[in-house]
Amino acid sequence: MATTYRGINQLSGRDKVIVGLMVVVPTLVVVWLVWLPAIGSVLLSFTNWDGIGPISGIKTVGLQNYRDITTIYPPFWPAIQHNLIWLAVMFFVATPLGMFLAVLIDRGVKGTKFYQTSIYLPVVLSLALVGFIWQLIYSRDQGLINTLTGSTVDWYGDPSVNLWAALVAATWRHSGYIMLLYLAGLKGVDPSLREAAKVDGATERQTFFRVVLPVMRPINVIVLVVTFIESLRAFDLVWVINKGRNGLELISTLVTQNVVGEASRIGFGSALATIMLLISSVLVFFYLRIVMKED
Repeated sequence: MATTYRGINQLSGRDKVIVGLMVVVPTLVVVWLVWLPAIGSVLLSFTNWDGIGPISGIKTVGLQNYRDITTIYPPFWPAIQHNLIWLAVMFFVATPLGMFLAVLIDRGVKGTKFYQTSIYLPVVLSLALVGFIWQLIYSRDQGLINTLTGSTVDWYGDPSVNLWAALVAATWRHSGYIMLLYLAGLKGVDPSLREAAKVDGATERQTFFRVVLPVMRPINVIVLVVTFIESLRAFDLVWVINKGRNGLELISTLVTQNVVGEASRIGFGSALATIMLLISSVLVFFYLRIVMKED
């Protein structure tokens, strides 16, 4: 006979303690590791602290760091431009490529397991290791591309091409991640929807774009958020190449250069991190709004 759940009053004293710990401990960890550093960065962005001396000696400079960033800090606007290009390539190239690969694998082509593993393999590698792997391909003197074509292009050193070279490597990794997300979504689509569309005379293309893709709306939203955040937090790859200089400036590398670099400008770097936080929060806000609306 099924018993009726009467809320937390039904739990024993020991269970209440365990439930309380399961709520409190993760909350404290998130507050300590996420919210306190984020709030601290925002507060430090209004100071000129260089990381040396007591906290009591910190001087408030108001919005001066933000004015300096937007007016007299040369790498800032190129970094914004590069982040937008990074986002566009991930959204319009890597994401459709990952979706296309997921559709092919979902159709059960021969060697599905091999292709699935091969395409997903770069995802488990760090972007730093991806950078070293592509260094073997892009190397000016002994790289695969220049050896095959006889070219002398310095793919990682030439500021006119190094961003695009890095984007090819990032696309190689990101498309595998997107493929896995869409493959999971495709497996969850009700087969009767495809059969109904086929009975109505829809082609494979019409079935996918008008029936299957709209059904995978939660996956589409997750892919959009993941792509946006991955584009903003892109760091490892360009840092391995040239520490985010000479045509590879990104907001994340500028934060690192100012906070832990030789300059050690904590306040200035915190202002850059705050700008990055605000940009990231925009899409997260829309994502949470969509999720809460669905709930």
